[in-house]
Amino acid sequence: MDTKTALAELGVNDESLSEEEKRELDERGYLILEDMVGGEQLAAMRQRFDRLLALEDGKGREAKPEADVGRLANLVDKGSEFALCYSHPKVLAAVWHVVGGEMHLGSLNGRSAPPGRGNQALHCDNQVTATVVQNYGSCNSLWMLDDFTPDNGATRLVPGTHHLLAQPRDHMADPEAEHPDQELALGRAGSVIIFNGITWHGGTVNRTGRPRRAVHCFWLARQIEQQTDQAHWLSSATIDEFSPPLRYLIHV
Repeated sequence: MDTKTALAELGVNDESLSEEEKRELDERGYLILEDMVGGEQLAAMRQRFDRLLALEDGKGREAKPEADVGRLANLVDKGSEFALCYSHPKVLAAVWHVVGGEMHLGSLNGRSAPPGRGNQALHCDNQVTATVVQNYGSCNSLWMLDDFTPDNGATRLVPGTHHLLAQPRDHMADPEAEHPDQELALGRAGSVIIFNGITWHGGTVNRTGRPRRAVHCFWLARQIEQQTDQAHWLSSATIDEFSPPLRYLIHV
């Protein structure tokens, strides 16, 4: 098995992405795909997400916690409701276009920005290394469980910064400050933001009275260590449910 074969078996082909979508990823470093999930499936994802936050006290203990923000980690093992996040053919095609070669799942996490919280410094999702210079090395896909609006903590991105091959702190005195070129990634619940792992991005303050929820499905070049060691964290029952291509991509 290799990545190309695994993706083909999951329905990814040369027509999965349009030329315009590829240009968005190449030139701007991010792409919004609308309405990737909806109806009963979106409702099930929200219900499971909220249930896990209540059960686990929102700390995301298997990953690095974030103060005053609800976090979930290891979601591959915590509900089939989230399986679409790592198996949707169009999203996988976009991720593979960015990573550029052999890849595996880095992590599947959740984030809920409560009212008055959620601001992040601009950052990259992985270090800028020789591997990254060669083929970028990582790609994140952010699944909107709620509408992303100008007021509820939508993710901000700075288009084209993946070409700089640098961290925001190398160019900004204060990465928490607004960048003159930043854009808010806005969309309806069920849409997905796909962005190069070194495109500068960060959450913004939720100025509404309701949480803003999202699931982050992070992919890495296969030679880069997973953010969540899937073989360590996944139960045998979960692994047994995977098809061979998913076992390969999740690396278990």
